[in-house]
Amino acid sequence: MLNIDETVMVLVDVQGKLARLMDGFDTLAANIEILLKSAKILEIPILWCEQNPQALGGTIDSLAEILQGQKPIEKLKFSCCTNEFMERLVVSGRRQVLLCGIESHICVCQSASELLRGDYEVFVIGDAVSSRTAENKLLALERMRDEGVKVYSTEMALFELLRTAKHEQFKEIARLVK
Repeated sequence: MLNIDETVMVLVDVQGKLARLMDGFDTLAANIEILLKSAKILEIPILWCEQNPQALGGTIDSLAEILQGQKPIEKLKFSCCTNEFMERLVVSGRRQVLLCGIESHICVCQSASELLRGDYEVFVIGDAVSSRTAENKLLALERMRDEGVKVYSTEMALFELLRTAKHEQFKEIARLVK
């Protein structure tokens, strides 16, 4: 099960015009916002990646605003597992990785595979990842699940992290998902 003290959240490449081409973009963006705000409330570290921002543009404004004060990790390889990313992940001391972002079948999937090979426990948030086509997203989720990634929804992850309605941040998180 997810544990607040063992979890790090990773935002993968929700950038520029490409982000708006994703299947179900509005739901995707809303769920990622909930996840990022919740991570901040729960003091879960967030690693924020951008794929070739000079070409694709920066992270969409609604998400970048939540991450003010943080610096994205720029990358050219599709996986997030660059040297800088891995250094930050190791420094976090966390072994459970929540993945959200785009595109499911490319950057999210390759990141998940590399993290699994590094003996991390990987959770992909199925309603907070997408691809340009629903078929590519479905294929990516199936592949990741086959490789050992746990597929969760936004609410599944958040309420598992909280464990109980008596958690001191329960009401604040519950308000975000309503």
